[in-house]
Amino acid sequence: MQHNAFKAALAAGKLQIGLWSSLCSNIAAEIISDSGFDWILFDTEHSPNEIPDLVGQLQAMQGSATTPIIRPAWNDAVLAKRALDIGAQSLLFPYVQNVEEAKRAVASTRYPPQGIRGVSVAARASRYGRTPGYLGKANAEICVLVQVETRIALDNLEAIAKVDGIDGVFIGPSDLAASLGHLGNPQHAEVQAAMQDAVKRLKKLGKPAGILTGNEEEGRRYIDWGYLFVAVGADVGLLAKNADALAKKFKAS
Repeated sequence: MQHNAFKAALAAGKLQIGLWSSLCSNIAAEIISDSGFDWILFDTEHSPNEIPDLVGQLQAMQGSATTPIIRPAWNDAVLAKRALDIGAQSLLFPYVQNVEEAKRAVASTRYPPQGIRGVSVAARASRYGRTPGYLGKANAEICVLVQVETRIALDNLEAIAKVDGIDGVFIGPSDLAASLGHLGNPQHAEVQAAMQDAVKRLKKLGKPAGILTGNEEEGRRYIDWGYLFVAVGADVGLLAKNADALAKKFKAS
């Protein structure tokens, strides 16, 4: 049974630095998995990633010390089941607004009687049935992260965070900014204040908080505030920014 190093690190209060991945490429996944990040999130909510793509990306990461996390397109038990069956042990559920939705996210990752995850006896997650006792051990290694990204969700933050089985709460800057009336401007003072308040409230509960930024100064500020799992960039952004800069160096002359 594979040990979930990311889940253990969060429980121990260890800072986990990550990278967002939206390129939907097994080659890109192989490259970034050896970069030294603690975790890499493979996105399916805002990326054209499907299960066959994700299988290839997870295979490309085998042997790496980096933990893969999958964000399902929605808080849906079928989407969660498919991600778990291909070997993901950590999921980030988007747009969780209340206790009921948080409980639903947890239930979709647990085998009965703790949850409603469907049973496959020969999935990739169990090395196609070769992992002894997989069904009895799997629940303990699953890491459930929920995304809080609206004003309503912030109002329910403590209640969501206290749901049994929630390992961390991720604050979504872009959607939160939109919900607060500042579409496209997560740097707005009101949004920044809300994100700082959120991590303070989560720290009081002893619940790890996560966030994403592509700006180094912001990343360091969020870490100083107490965010524990921080994505400090995205593969799409890295490729676009560096490709633009390289072209500009030669086209400008």
